[in-house]
Amino acid sequence: MAQNQFFIDSDKLSVAALEHKHLLESDPSARTDHMKYIEGMETISSDIMDKVLSTVKLYEYEKYTTADVQRALDSQTCSIEDFQALLSPAALPFLEQMAQKAKSETSKHFGNTVYMFTPLYIANYCENYCIYCGFNCYNDINRKKLNMPEIEHEMKVIADSGIEEILLLTGESRKMSDIKYIGEACKMASRYFRNVGLEIYPVNSDEYKYLHECGADYITVFQETYDADKYETLHLLGHKRVFPYRFEAQERAIMGGMRGVACSALLGLADFRKDALATALHVYYLQRKYPHIEYSLSCPRLRPIINNEKINPLDVHEKELCQVLCAYRIFLPYVGITVSSREQKHFRDGIVKIAATKVSAGVSTGIGDHESKYSGCKDEDAGDEQFEISDERSFNDMYADITSEGLQPVLNDYVYV
Repeated sequence: MAQNQFFIDSDKLSVAALEHKHLLESDPSARTDHMKYIEGMETISSDIMDKVLSTVKLYEYEKYTTADVQRALDSQTCSIEDFQALLSPAALPFLEQMAQKAKSETSKHFGNTVYMFTPLYIANYCENYCIYCGFNCYNDINRKKLNMPEIEHEMKVIADSGIEEILLLTGESRKMSDIKYIGEACKMASRYFRNVGLEIYPVNSDEYKYLHECGADYITVFQETYDADKYETLHLLGHKRVFPYRFEAQERAIMGGMRGVACSALLGLADFRKDALATALHVYYLQRKYPHIEYSLSCPRLRPIINNEKINPLDVHEKELCQVLCAYRIFLPYVGITVSSREQKHFRDGIVKIAATKVSAGVSTGIGDHESKYSGCKDEDAGDEQFEISDERSFNDMYADITSEGLQPVLNDYVYV
């Protein structure tokens, strides 16, 4: 994908901001070292990043043959080498066989259940310049941060719909969404929901410990791409620019006591086969180091954003996405797999019968507009969304559709003692 497809319309930027933006885009020497930690960032002793990146560096997916794929499908257990074969182009003609094997593994370990949750965006202020994201600091959008009464109102609306698991999200701004603010939101969420997840900027292990004590159960962090060189060209400003600090976020969360962690690449930013390999290996090595933790994978693809409708994962079609998800399930049979509302209804309805175990419902990626979304009346005061969604089904519609497919929707399976 051509890099310039990502750039944001800058018509409304100040002269100084526009000059800075152009400098960051055009002159790599003006950017900070993306592999160097910033003061205040916790460093941990871990070899997982080196293991993942060294394996991915050697991955030559064009070398795999139909015989390699068949051997992987015939194996009782899926090795890293088998997984690499299943991600290769040679595996595409075997998609039906992969789906059958993935479905068998899903049924074996998860039965016919599908978990449901909804995200709640509480702020969209951001200090990063990530050139593909609607929240980035140079994108001219309506910014908003919900106060605690507004957050509670949104939570009541969501809880009244029947949802029991919520994922709290913010833009990546410590200044506008500090740890105490997020912690207070977690405390409130724990009064309305049985499971509370976080998708926020990466923090240190002691901060994850605090957020866990406030009620957070798990965290999700998108690495976006595991290609460090490509990562540098996409993340031009802010703490998110520091590649290793972001990579190690899940491990710091585990050190902080979180019950579960989720890993993901944003497919379409770089070579999706290598990013899919890296994402799964990230979980694979964490799972072996911390076997008591609940792990999950997400598989988002690029979606259009405000001020740039051209953003789309041009090389990752539904067929390729299905291949990645089936390979994930075969390689990591015990791991949860989430498919978000970025994908269309027909794809989500199909993939939950094969490999996915968790879906979002009643989704809004805007700030403070759940009630207006449910009522059908747009709230002009709401903050703008991070990206466009494809599946706008309500919780009730999603629940009914899952049930009609002979599957069992699950709202909560965790009992606190």
